[in-house]
Amino acid sequence: MLQPYRDVLARPGAFAFSATGVVARLPMSMVGIGIVLMVSALYESYGLAGRVSAAVVIAQAIGAPQIARLVDRHGQARVMRPAVVVSAVSLTALVVAATLRAPTVWLYVTAVLVGATIGSFGSLVRARWNHALGDDPRRVHTAYSLESALDELVFVIGPVAATLLATSVSPAAGLVVPIVAMVVGGLAFLALRRTEPPVAPAHEPRPRGTVLRRPGMVVIILVFVAIGSIFGATDVATVAFAEESGRKELAGVILAVFALGSLISGLLYGARHWVSPLHRRFAIGVVALAVGVCAFFLAQSLWVLAAAMFVAGFAIAPSIINGNALVAELVPPGRLTEGLTWVGTGLSIGVSVGASVAGSRIDAGGSHAGFLVVVASGAAALVATLVALPSMRRQAALRRAAGEARADGAERDAVSVEDEPPSATAGATVAACELATDRTAGRPGPAG
Repeated sequence: MLQPYRDVLARPGAFAFSATGVVARLPMSMVGIGIVLMVSALYESYGLAGRVSAAVVIAQAIGAPQIARLVDRHGQARVMRPAVVVSAVSLTALVVAATLRAPTVWLYVTAVLVGATIGSFGSLVRARWNHALGDDPRRVHTAYSLESALDELVFVIGPVAATLLATSVSPAAGLVVPIVAMVVGGLAFLALRRTEPPVAPAHEPRPRGTVLRRPGMVVIILVFVAIGSIFGATDVATVAFAEESGRKELAGVILAVFALGSLISGLLYGARHWVSPLHRRFAIGVVALAVGVCAFFLAQSLWVLAAAMFVAGFAIAPSIINGNALVAELVPPGRLTEGLTWVGTGLSIGVSVGASVAGSRIDAGGSHAGFLVVVASGAAALVATLVALPSMRRQAALRRAAGEARADGAERDAVSVEDEPPSATAGATVAACELATDRTAGRPGPAG
C-alpha cells in the first residue's frame, strides 16, 4: 500500500516541500479554536470569541483567493513571504491585545489582518505536486491523497494541542504554536525554490476574469461549503453532547476519531489507481458522507457517536481528494492555485456557518438540535452534487473528446512525417547542415 507514496515522495525535493507544508498548515487547525479559547477565557464571553474567530474566517475568504491570483502571476515565494510575515505579526498583536484586555476593536482589527494575509498553504503544496508530477494522473491522485491524509493529521493534532496548551499553560498559549509554525514552516517551505511552479512569461496572454466563471467551479465550491458546514456543526454539537454526558474532556478525542477515519481512508484511497470517472467518484463520496452523518443524530452515547464518526470519516478524504482533482481539471494550469484556494475557502466558510448555526440551535434545543444541522448540511451537499452531476458528466465528455482529438492530430502529424519523400528529408538535412556551417564560420545564414 505504501509503495505509491514512496514513488511520489522519491521525486527530487518532494519530501521536503510536503513535510514543511505540513508544519505550515498547522495554523489552519489551531488558530480558530485557539482564538475562541483565549478570548472566552480572558474576556469571559463566548459570543465575542466566536465573532473574533469569524472575523478571521471572513477575511480569509476574501483575501486568500486574491493572494492565490497573485501567486499564480508572480510566484509563491515572492507573494507569500511578506504575507507570512504580516500574518504572523498580526496574530502576535492579537495575542498581546487580548492579554492586555485591550478594547475589542483591536481584536477585530488584528483578526482581520490575520485572515486577510494567511493564504492557503494546502493549495501551494498541491500546486507543487502538479508541477513535480506533470501530466501523470495516477501519481497526482496519489499525491493529492497523501496531502488530504496529512490535512487530517493536522486536524487530529492541532485542536488537541491548542486545547491542552490553553487550559494547562495559559489562555494565549494555544496560539504560540501556530505563530511559530507559520514562520518556521512557511518560510522553510518558500525557501525551496527548485520545486516552485514556474510563472508564465510576461509576454504570454493571461486568462482574464476569475476561475469562478469556469463551468462547474461554483457548484463544487458550494458542495465544499456544505461539507465545511458538516465539520463546523459536528465540532460544536460533539462538545455539547460530551458536556451533556458529563465527559466534556472526551470531546477532542471523539473529534480526533472522526479525523482518524478520514486519514485512514485517504491513505487507502490514494494507494489504488481508479479507472471510474472522477465526477462519479466525487458524487459517490458526497452521498456516502451525507448518509453517514445521519447516524450522529441517532447516537445515544459517546462511544456510539465515536463509532459512527469513525465510519462516516471514511467518506471525507475521498470526497475532498476528488473535489480538488476536479478543480485541477476545470481550471487552466496557470490558475491552479487560485482554483484550489477557492474550494479551500468554501470549506472554511462552511465551517464558520455550520458552527454558528449549530451553536444557536444547541442553545435552544440541546446537542441533538446541533446534529440536526449536521444532517441538514449533509442533505445540502447531496442536493448540490446531484444537481451538478449532469453538468460534470458533460464537462468530462468534452474533455475526453478534446483529448482524443489531440491524440488523433498527433497521430496524423506522425504519419505525414513518415510519408515525406526521401528527397525532401534529405534536402532539409542538407539545408540545416549548411546553415550550421555558415554560423560556425562566422557568416550569416540565409535570411529567414
